[in-house]
Amino acid sequence: MKKQIISIMAAALLLTSCGSVPITGRKQLNLVSDSEVLASSLSQYNSYMQGAKRSGNTTQSAMVTRVGKKIAAATEAYLNANGLADEVKNFSWEFNLVQDDQLNAFCMPGGKIVVYEGLMKIISSDDELAVVLGHEVAHAVAKHSNERMSQQMLAQYGAQVLSGALSNKSAAVKTIAGQVYGIGAQYGMMLPFSRKHESEADYMGLILMTMAGYTPDVAVGFWQKMSAGGSSSTPEFMSTHPSDKTRISDIQKNLPDIKEKYGKTTANASTTKSTTKAVSSANKVRK
Repeated sequence: MKKQIISIMAAALLLTSCGSVPITGRKQLNLVSDSEVLASSLSQYNSYMQGAKRSGNTTQSAMVTRVGKKIAAATEAYLNANGLADEVKNFSWEFNLVQDDQLNAFCMPGGKIVVYEGLMKIISSDDELAVVLGHEVAHAVAKHSNERMSQQMLAQYGAQVLSGALSNKSAAVKTIAGQVYGIGAQYGMMLPFSRKHESEADYMGLILMTMAGYTPDVAVGFWQKMSAGGSSSTPEFMSTHPSDKTRISDIQKNLPDIKEKYGKTTANASTTKSTTKAVSSANKVRK
């Protein structure tokens, strides 16, 4: 009888621990609070930045900040205009270009964005950089880190975490965070997301960059350029995504609908005030 009660309580908690991803509406498991995710990720981010060397290329650094701010503004405008204003408080945007030859970039929960100089070698425009930053910001907006931590918590602690019988959840969260983020010499960024998360970030990223005023069509050529070297040179942050062919095919399939719904002449027209306000707010982000 006791086991049945625990099972019922666990099932009820599992149902109440489900959230929805903005834009896509996909249901996801969220067992870890936003405050716990933000605290653990900020600690990892600060540790990483203490050892990282910021780029001395002022032009490229300004480019990262410029594109990042526009996507941040569009993201906040969307959240404010769609009844998700409470989510905006979770973001404190930072934009950094660091000295590293890897073709990488990442966005931590809370909007901490890092781009590696190696990636900038193949970036030829703000629009191409927006493809990458839109994708990375999408991971944060979709709370993929929260979902991944929740899945890991469930795998490691099972019914204990669901029933509330886990004696020290905060310690468990810290342990899981260390496994999930893995920022340091070994990885240099967060551990790869699942293919489902990567595909979702591709789709959401195209929408975010479109709402920010960038041209999403460049995504096809950009990813073709990224995959030109073959699988042996596939960047770490692409490694868990479906094949390059599938990725590009999905982007081509989604582009017409995204441009119609989120281009300047349609969806953006109704959120001009929100966007202007968000841009003003984003411009106050520390440089």
